[in-house]
Amino acid sequence: MLPKFVTIGYISYHAYTVYSKAEVSLHNNRAECWIIIKDKVYDVTSYVEEQPGGDAILTHAGDDSTEGFYGPQHATRVFDMIDDFYIGDLEQ
Repeated sequence: MLPKFVTIGYISYHAYTVYSKAEVSLHNNRAECWIIIKDKVYDVTSYVEEQPGGDAILTHAGDDSTEGFYGPQHATRVFDMIDDFYIGDLEQ
């Protein structure tokens, strides 16, 4: 699901969805790979094949990947890239 836009006056804002952990857990494979990082949900499906770590990204597909994401194996550019995959927040 892509983010929606909400227009207030002349300004458009992203209206992101809130996902339950159960909903995120359904996207746990190569064809639909969602991950959670610090209570934010990312659809990284389009990145799975490009990921330099091979299938490592699938280890926590549909689950919390915070610890792995901040591991020493990642170049600093990954921290800039992740925002492109943001689709919403995890339900609290």
